[in-house]
Amino acid sequence: MTDTPPAPKRRAARKPAAAPEAAPPPPASSPGWLARHGAQTAIAVSAIALGLSVWASFGGGFEARVRTYLVENPQILDEMVQARDQQAATQRIERLNAGIAALPQVLEPGPGEPVFGPPDAAVTVVEYFDYRCPYCKTAAPGVMELMRTHPDVRFVFREWPILDAGTSTVSQHAARAALVAHSQGKYLAVHQALMAEGALSHEAIDRILAENGVDTGPGGAALNAPSVSRILADVQAGAGAVGMDGTPTFFINGRASASNAPEAIAQAIAAAR
Repeated sequence: MTDTPPAPKRRAARKPAAAPEAAPPPPASSPGWLARHGAQTAIAVSAIALGLSVWASFGGGFEARVRTYLVENPQILDEMVQARDQQAATQRIERLNAGIAALPQVLEPGPGEPVFGPPDAAVTVVEYFDYRCPYCKTAAPGVMELMRTHPDVRFVFREWPILDAGTSTVSQHAARAALVAHSQGKYLAVHQALMAEGALSHEAIDRILAENGVDTGPGGAALNAPSVSRILADVQAGAGAVGMDGTPTFFINGRASASNAPEAIAQAIAAAR
């Protein structure tokens, strides 16, 4: 049994919000700025220090002029960090695309995975996500809207619970709950409720399952069914094989998206047709 994507709304839906962009960092002189920006800022500062030591060899007050210029234009440090971030993001996408090119079967949905849309669709969108990921939660309404406005596109939902730490198993519990819901034809309702839940916990997950009429069997046995464990193990193995390192990660026809904003996904869908 499979559930059906929600029908188009009668009123125009509000434009889905894009994943939040990082706020511009405060000036380099702000207290705690270096601590908040960590290793990348340290690299930028080291580069400037190295440059100053080299420039000092030119003599004639050159070092003093450079220092004055940097003090008067602290945004240069911000620009260096931003350039470093952009370079890292570009390298990440290139690495993912190379990994998928070598192992394209990783993106093929396995038995029991949540898949919606025509099996012979010209465009397939695959999303790797964790229900505790704030960026996944931000993108979720937009993904639902994309499903409504692109009924000819196949959407594959990859349950990838990677945010548990220590003894926490909330992400794992949520993923298992969603897969059990899918086996009973109730995936989309449960998926949206889990994404909308701000303070996700075992209790909240169980409540969402109950509200949507999902039966987990005696003692929640369905949550630990071998079929559910196999899906999660396969997803983890595939993600590791291609070097995936964060959520959400979107692929459109086997190409990693540089953005998780629904608008960017829509543009990639249009380009892939």
